[in-house]
This record gives sequence, C-alpha cells and structure tokens, in this order.
Amino acid sequence: MNNYLLFEHTLQIAPVPLEKVHAKLWKGVRKGFVPVDRVAIERNKLSKDKTVEEHKRMLEGIVKRDENRRKRIKAAGIDYECPPLIGSVQPSAKKIKFDED
Repeated sequence: MNNYLLFEHTLQIAPVPLEKVHAKLWKGVRKGFVPVDRVAIERNKLSKDKTVEEHKRMLEGIVKRDENRRKRIKAAGIDYECPPLIGSVQPSAKKIKFDED
C-alpha cells in the first residue's frame, strides 16, 4: 500500500520495528468513552451549603437588582409600591438537625 494515491496525495507507509513502538502506545484502547455527567456536577454545585460570605454576596446582588428595578419603574412614571424584601444575612440550614438524647 506504499505510494497509494489517497485524496490526490501519495500515501507513504513503512512498518515500524517493535523496538521503536512505545510500550504504552495502546494503553486503555479498549476502554469505552465515559462522558462527563454535567447535570450531576451542576446539581452538586447548586445544592452545596453556602458560607455566610457567599450568602451575603448573593443577598447584596438581589438587593441591588431590586433597587434598579424600582428606579426603572419610577422612571417610567408608574406609581407602584414594591413589597419589601425579606432576607437575612444568616443562611437557613438545609439539613434538619435533631437534638441527640
């Protein structure tokens, strides 16, 4: 198959001696491809417990967006009383903890 014409190019081949073949050339060739489960990664990222700093930063963003929304409503000439935001700096516990007796 040496000098075989393939897609308007000449294919040059030569056998490789066993001494020049790397020992790990075919390592893992029979393993199937395992795709990354991105849904599980995102689920774990979103459901992890947030620290107080992360929760505080999240609340600051919510308050900032709400203030901008109120300004846009007022600039549009709409007389609307927005309900107050209810939030705390301390995040609520996601897991229920029982007293050990």
